[in-house]
Amino acid sequence: MINAEQLLVDLTRQLKGLESDLRQRIAEQPGLNDSLRTEWQAALNAKRCAETYLTWADQVITQAGVHWLLSCVFLRFIEDNLLVDRPWLAGTPESGRLALARDRHEDYFSTHPLESDRDYLLSAFREAGALPGLHTFFDEAHNPVFRLGISGDAAMALRQFWQQVNTDSGLLLRDFTDPAWNTRFLGDLYQDLSEATRKRYALLQTPEFVEEFILDRTLTPAIRTFGFREVRMIDPTCGSGHFLLGGFARLVNEWQSNEPARNPRDIAQKALDAVAGVDLNPFAVAISRFRLLVAALRVAGTRRLAEAPDFRTHVAIGDSLLHGMRFGLTATQDLLSHDQYEDTGLAHAYASEDLIQVQQILSQQYHAVVGNPPYIVVEDARLNVAYRNRYASCQGQYSLGVPFTERFFDLAVRGQGSNSGFVGLITANSFMKREFGPRLVTEVLPRFDLTHVVDTSGAYIPGHGTPTVILFGRSRLPVADQVRAVLGIKGEPSAPDDPAQGKVWLSILEAIDLPGFENRFISTTDYPRAKFFQRHPWRIRGGGAAELADWLDEQHRGRLQRGSVVSGTGRTSADEAFVVPPQLPQRNALEARVFGVLVEGDMLRDWSLSTGDAVFAPYSDSGLEPIDAVPRASRWLWPMRTSLGARVTFGRSTYAEEGRPWWGWHQVTVERLRYRHIIACAFVATHNHFVLDRGGKVFKQTAPAILLPAHQTEDHYLGLLGLLNSSTACFWMKQTFFDRGNGGIGGGIAAEEWERFYEPARVKVVVA
Repeated sequence: MINAEQLLVDLTRQLKGLESDLRQRIAEQPGLNDSLRTEWQAALNAKRCAETYLTWADQVITQAGVHWLLSCVFLRFIEDNLLVDRPWLAGTPESGRLALARDRHEDYFSTHPLESDRDYLLSAFREAGALPGLHTFFDEAHNPVFRLGISGDAAMALRQFWQQVNTDSGLLLRDFTDPAWNTRFLGDLYQDLSEATRKRYALLQTPEFVEEFILDRTLTPAIRTFGFREVRMIDPTCGSGHFLLGGFARLVNEWQSNEPARNPRDIAQKALDAVAGVDLNPFAVAISRFRLLVAALRVAGTRRLAEAPDFRTHVAIGDSLLHGMRFGLTATQDLLSHDQYEDTGLAHAYASEDLIQVQQILSQQYHAVVGNPPYIVVEDARLNVAYRNRYASCQGQYSLGVPFTERFFDLAVRGQGSNSGFVGLITANSFMKREFGPRLVTEVLPRFDLTHVVDTSGAYIPGHGTPTVILFGRSRLPVADQVRAVLGIKGEPSAPDDPAQGKVWLSILEAIDLPGFENRFISTTDYPRAKFFQRHPWRIRGGGAAELADWLDEQHRGRLQRGSVVSGTGRTSADEAFVVPPQLPQRNALEARVFGVLVEGDMLRDWSLSTGDAVFAPYSDSGLEPIDAVPRASRWLWPMRTSLGARVTFGRSTYAEEGRPWWGWHQVTVERLRYRHIIACAFVATHNHFVLDRGGKVFKQTAPAILLPAHQTEDHYLGLLGLLNSSTACFWMKQTFFDRGNGGIGGGIAAEEWERFYEPARVKVVVA
């Protein structure tokens, strides 16, 4: 049986070598480089990406390296589990299959003496691809191993890697033999094999207990509603296929229970036809397809691929946010006139994508839509705009969880009453409080029947450092006036040995169907939809906290004027040049008036302010000063003028190209530099830390501040300061500000309230 942890370590080391080899091959073969540049340029022209060629090519190279490894892993799995008669790469020595693999290699070169091990591996992949069910993995049109070939030497090393034997025991180091055909280890490879890919795609497996909970409340009732023969399920962000495997198993059970005499092969295919998945990451899709194939072979009772049906899976590589049909209603449309949008998705596809299959999967609606979408912010400017143009929920610097929430409901069968599809997803809870959430909350979700909001921020969910929430709903107009909310009171005391048995998680399972339930960790309440869930921000703390925060709002109607709460003085985009040790200006006799004392959020604590570095801020009341007005500072900064002029503007050109002064800040509000009084606070902290300052400071984004109207006196500031630092304000802010969650001592899950970190969202601050 495979040692999953050691395999991950070994393959990670192998991947680094393959990436280096591929870079060298591309540099030595102009045709390969030209092909990649053509693909990148097509994506650029389609406004699908804005990143540089080198950055884009890096991830293509990583994907190719991963596919070389995964293709070998797939072969090794079917070899050791005797799904093929004669192995290509290796086999257990005691069975004689390692000798068979070596003989096969020698036979190949006896007839192909001028070829390399790269050709041998490609030949093995082609032979495997001719077997039933395997053509999707070894498809020459989409598997990058056929386009980006490693060198012969690298291929030889890779083949020998799979044949390594423990010199002490004589056993194969990497034995994939498993009577249960368990493919869970592939999920670990998906998540952790490449750090760069993990960050780019926000790779994160959904724990089985979370997947089962979501399927219990989506696919299972969908089967009851629409029937096991008709029901269809999709995971638009399928990753390594945990939801797809879970859905497949449930549908197999339904067919076996209701039609026990039906051919198992037919049952396996019908269950495969009922589940669909899409993912942007090519090797995630390869893993999902392989895991489904193995599961189908087990159901069919097939022990040899040569005798197996040619099982079809409905899992494709593509971008669920860009490809496929859009469905849904505007806020004023009638349910009976739900026409499809004219937009049928982006026509552009990368070489790894199967556009036709992706469009087919995403151009129909499903009875159950489930998943765990990525939570990252899209950094690519053009891709960000492409999503923004397609989804009404996108606002500000949005998390991908926002448009994916809209897309999940969009893909569910739209209907009236019980004829509507079920939706369930676990996503980041940041949209509930942060500035990019209002459109999703006030414009998009009210068009659907949001039925349950489950606060999982206090539960221990492995890998989920970001606080999360589970949303359940139906693709129909709201039916009830209330939404069931399972709200957190106290986090998990410590990391449990079995996360599925965590106290918070077990409380959620017990509480979700019991309105009025409350224990130390969870409370369940049916809240008025319009009052609590159709306005922003959401407040979902249990134990009566949400109600008390609302009462405070009702008692104190006065608020700071819009614009009073600001986000710091500005942004330099050149801290390396402008931020200097506090003694430097005086030591170099630089003009003191163009330097300020820099304040960051962690310098604001307990009513006091500590200071740090100095920052170059060449602004007067009239704006940016000419550089020749500060000759000594000009000479000091002059060697850095080229780098400063190369900064990129909001329009994506440079300062020099736009004629912007190279010594200016990227963004600044002058009145925040020239003030008599200001109240600053820590951007991320466990409690409210507001400090009054009387001038001469420059506040970074981590130290947002409050400026009152010009006629307000210091007494007004002091009165406000007392309120903002009060326990009442602290309570209100914790219900209203964004809870960043982690940072606690109990396994990093912030079990106690004093361990939780909060970030001021762009909300109106209540004043008495």
